[in-house]
Parts: sequence; C-alpha cells; structure tokens
Amino acid sequence: MEKRSNDALVRPFLKWAGGKRQLLPEIKKYLPTGFNDYYEPFVGGGAVFLALQNKKTIINDFNSSLVNTYQVVRDHVDELIGLLKEHEAHNSSEYYYALRSWDRSEMINQKTPVELAARFIYLNKTGFNGLYRVNKKNQINVPYGRYKHPAIVNEAVLRAVSQYLRDSNTQILNGDFAAAVADAKRGDFVYFDPPYAPVVDDKSSFVGYTLNGFNDDDQRRLYATFKALDERGVYVMLSNSSVDFIHELYADYHDTTQIVRATRAINSNAKGRGKVDEVLIMNYDYRELPTIEA
Repeated sequence: MEKRSNDALVRPFLKWAGGKRQLLPEIKKYLPTGFNDYYEPFVGGGAVFLALQNKKTIINDFNSSLVNTYQVVRDHVDELIGLLKEHEAHNSSEYYYALRSWDRSEMINQKTPVELAARFIYLNKTGFNGLYRVNKKNQINVPYGRYKHPAIVNEAVLRAVSQYLRDSNTQILNGDFAAAVADAKRGDFVYFDPPYAPVVDDKSSFVGYTLNGFNDDDQRRLYATFKALDERGVYVMLSNSSVDFIHELYADYHDTTQIVRATRAINSNAKGRGKVDEVLIMNYDYRELPTIEA
C-alpha cells in the first residue's frame, strides 16, 4: 500500500447495516504491513476502503442500486448534489413515499442514473433506521424514519469521495464476490465483509440486503474463495459473526482468528442492537505485525 496523506473527508456518505466505521480501529490493527492492490467485494457503505484510500482499489457489490450510486458520486457529483438539495427541500413523509413508489411502476425505468442515485441516498438518510430492505419483487419497503434533521446533503463528503474515486481510478464492479477477486495476485489484499451468518434464534439478523440474500451455501463458497486466494499468496481478512458455523468453516485459520466486540447500531429489531461478538479471520499472522494507529 502506497503511503499517502489521507483526506479525513473521504468517509461513508450512507448509513449501512453492518457498516464497519466503528470497527475500523480493530481492523487497522490487523492489516498487513504492506500490500499492493486492494479488493473489497462486499463494499456496502465503504468504511474500510474509504479509510484506507489505497492507490489502486477494486470495489464490488451485488446490489446494483448501491453500485450505481458509487458510480454517480464519482462521475456526476455536481448534478447529484443538486438533486439531493431538492429532496432535502421537499422532505416529508408524503415525499418519501412518492419517491419510494418509483419501483412499484414503470417510472423506475424512466429515471436517469443520477436520479436513481439521489433517490437511493435520500431514502437511505430518511428511511427507518437507515435500512436497505427489499421485498420479493425487489421493491424497497422501508418505512419513513421521521428524523427531525436528517443529513440528506453532505456536500463536502460527497465531493471528497468523488475526487478520491477519480484520482485513484477505483474500479467499481457489480457482480459476484468470486468474480470480483478473480484477478487478485500475490501481495494484494482482499477484505471480505459479507452478509453475516445469523446468530442462532436471532430472527433480526440482517442478511437480506439484496433480493437473493446470502445463505449457508454462499458462506461455504466464500470460504472456498478465501482458501483459493490464500493459496495464491493474497493477503485475506474476513469479518463475520462469531458463531459455531463460521468457526468450524474456518477452523484451519483458528490461530489467526480474532474475536472483537462490535456495536450493532442498525437493525430492524431493537433486540438485535447493542454489543455483539464478531470475528476477524486472517490468512496471515497478525501477532507478527506492528500495531497500526487508528
């Protein structure tokens, strides 16, 4: 990773279930001491890649609406900010549901990528608990959040992120996680932050942020990808819930697994919020690495 002075304004512009902003100090402690290209195949809100600000980065997500939003922030930030200011000026419950209804008719297909990105950010900032949730018809079904002063337009952050994405020539992909890391080579670093394996009896576990969800077979396929990258000499780190299924799946990496305490701040059920155990699983020995300041 090329050493550079990071821009503090380059940070997440979305709320995101399972976002890693509050875990960044732990993640930074266990980074490889040096790496080349950086891959984040489940980018979500982007807290990690935006904190690292690596010279060459490849991000990916299966959520096409999210990916479009990153592309618009990179390529059309002025137009995006203008539309967000309009949404902010008209913000109300009625306005929220009018924009949300676009995907319940052909209207959604008549909108430009910038209009779709502005809608995505607006619904994210004003919807209940910052959730992104869709029904079986792939329609957003999160209710209005009734916040007094939602931060709909964070112009300085949007412009800083746009500048970083352009300066770093960040590749933004929309596809399967395995395809996203197909070109990763020895000395590169991959950070996996998939939808988490559910905690037993925790009905509130948030795993359905795309229409297809992420099941146990997907977790097993992710492990196979993790193993293949390890064999290619790629540095790999993975976050997940600290449950028996994940510990058993990654048993070969028991010695380089670290349990961390996280605060789950966004959840559809209040019982699913608060302090929970998560794991950071690595294919390198973090105990031989110096601590990196958060």
